[in-house]
Amino acid sequence: MRRLVCAMLLTLAAPFALSADPKSADWAPNASGSSALAPQPSAEAKGIVSWKTLAQVEEVTVDKRVLPKFSPQIAALDSKEVRLQGFMMPLEAGAKQKRFLLSANVPSCPFCMPGGPDSLVEVLCKKPIAFSMEPIVISGRLSVLKDDPTGLWYRVTEAAMVSDGKM
Repeated sequence: MRRLVCAMLLTLAAPFALSADPKSADWAPNASGSSALAPQPSAEAKGIVSWKTLAQVEEVTVDKRVLPKFSPQIAALDSKEVRLQGFMMPLEAGAKQKRFLLSANVPSCPFCMPGGPDSLVEVLCKKPIAFSMEPIVISGRLSVLKDDPTGLWYRVTEAAMVSDGKM
């Protein structure tokens, strides 16, 4: 999985010039690709599941394996329709994407993951959507992955783009 993501990141045309804290949930790149503070929607108020909610996970060791232990709030989202806002990370080259990762953080380095499994969601779309370096909002059915071999904790299926993230 890590090799796939690294290969995908190498295909991006230009990295972002970061001047803001990439861990902050209150910033996004502007149209020129440079960092600029851009207000994000009040996630819960707009019906978007926040990345802070998805981060409510504890790692536990079971039989020498580290597994996620999800909060009751996350467990309640399993198999539910949700909306998520984030940055598209394609897993294959192409102008349209049917399968990609959605990241809480702007992918800024072609050699680095932009976060851990609590800040990445695998997205499987009904129809391919155009690649964008701007934040997007998608909707679909969330699966909370308790022991996925890829190491991911979340997957959204039957996904569709709701907006370009400029709310």
